[in-house]
Parts: sequence; C-alpha cells; structure tokens
Amino acid sequence: MKISLFIMMFTISTGLCAQEINKQYKIYDVKKQKTISIDEIVNDMNTTDVLFYGEDHNDSIGHYLEAELFKKLNTKYPKTALSLEMFATDVQPEMDEFLAGVISEKNFIKEARAWGNYSDYKPMVDYAKQHQLQVIAANAATRYSNAVTMGGLKALEKFPKTSFNFLPALPIDTAQGRYYEKFNETLGGHNMGTMKIYQTQNLWDATMAWAINKFIKANKGTKVLQLNGRFHSDEKLGTLAKLAKANPKLKILNISSFSDESFSNPDWGKFTNLGDYIIITNPAVKRSYQ
Repeated sequence: MKISLFIMMFTISTGLCAQEINKQYKIYDVKKQKTISIDEIVNDMNTTDVLFYGEDHNDSIGHYLEAELFKKLNTKYPKTALSLEMFATDVQPEMDEFLAGVISEKNFIKEARAWGNYSDYKPMVDYAKQHQLQVIAANAATRYSNAVTMGGLKALEKFPKTSFNFLPALPIDTAQGRYYEKFNETLGGHNMGTMKIYQTQNLWDATMAWAINKFIKANKGTKVLQLNGRFHSDEKLGTLAKLAKANPKLKILNISSFSDESFSNPDWGKFTNLGDYIIITNPAVKRSYQ
C-alpha cells in the first residue's frame, strides 16, 4: 500500500477530503515558540540522529502524520529507518523476511504478532518494503514483560543467555525522579504491585533504547524515526532518556502528539515541557483503538 492509497483510505474512514486533513493538526516548535509545518521538523533532522514520535495509539491524525513524516524524512535523507514499539525484538527475522518479500503479509501479521491496529502502521511498513528501508522491531516480547510484572526485574536473571539476543544486558536501571512520579500519578499510588509494573515499563524502555542503539552502531549515518506511546518519550524521559544515557553522542529530538479539546485555540505554554515539538490533533476525528 502506497502512502497515497493510505491517504485515500484515511479520507474514507474519517469522511475528510485530502485538502481538509492538514487542517486537523497543529505543530508547535517549542524552541522557536511558533507553529510550524512538518517540513520544518524534517529540516531540523539535518543534524539529528533520532526523532521520537510519541503518539496516542488511537489517534488517526497522529498515524497519518507519522506516515507523512517517514516519507518526507526518507525523501530528504535516503538513509532513514523506522523503529517501532509495536513489534518485539524477537520477531526481527519475520520483519526482515517480510520487508525482503519472501513471506506473505498474512504470515507476517500472525508470526510477528502484529498489534490489533496494525492497519495504522501498515502504510509505513509497506513504504519501507517498497523503498528497501530497514524497520527495527524494538520492544520486549510479552513473555519477558510478563515475567517482570510477576517477579520484578530480578526474574530476568533466571533466563538463559540466549534470551539476551533479544534483551538489553542486566542490570536494567529503574529510573527514579520525575519518571517514577509520572508513573505513579498515572496508576494512582505506590505499592509493591505498582513497582513491578513500573519495572516492566523500564524493561520496555531499556529494550527499545538498546535496540535503537544497537542498530545505529551497525548502521552509522542512518537517521531513525522511533514510534512509541508518548509516555515513553514525553519530557525526554523513559526510552529517550535511556537511549541518551547509553549513547551520549547521539542528537535526539522528540515529538509529543495527542488530541486535545483546546485544538481550536491551544495554550501551547501548558505543553512545552513535553518535547521539542508539540502536535495537537482535532479530537473530532480521533477514533477508538481497534
């Protein structure tokens, strides 16, 4: 599926014509303190290695923008790769096989354990396939996160060495400070169960950071667009912070993208702590997670 076909499908699903889609989002550059176009983000990537796109998983406009951004990045910087929270590191072979055209999409979706809303990411994976671009399956597999949720990060010490073909080396740092505070605000309090879930969150962050860093070391000069739920990168915490710590030489920018009731007249000052760029989308066209 080409990006143009994605736009057509998006138009059908939302009832918006192509000309109206660009009216459904606003991009704010925190440093410049003004609204900008998506092309200005692409231009800023000239001296940047990794761009985090922190999404709301159920935001149609956000997914449209991700696809547009990936296409524009590749057009300006031919050595561009996509990194996805939505696939686990242990299905990198299936991802590579699909991109190489040697397995069917049906097999890929099943055996790579694609998310239920894979249709939101399909245009970008298909674009990568058509243009021979690499896609990083970046997240920790569910079996590892379940083990941590049940037994904490120490549970990973029991796994065989072969498991660490898909996991970062131990120990995994459990970030404290602001990230921990945000997590507890979201879950509503401190308790042992919450701490184990928080350790799972740190496993996801550490695995994605490890996967991106590993890729960059093997593919010098390639720019990476990382897609993840925005909690993983808002305020430059989570995955972003772990990547910056693992490789301090990297130049990283981040986007925080979400729908908001203030869309018609946003108070940008309320959001400037979230990232380098803030994208607010029209909640009227936000659809439910599938």
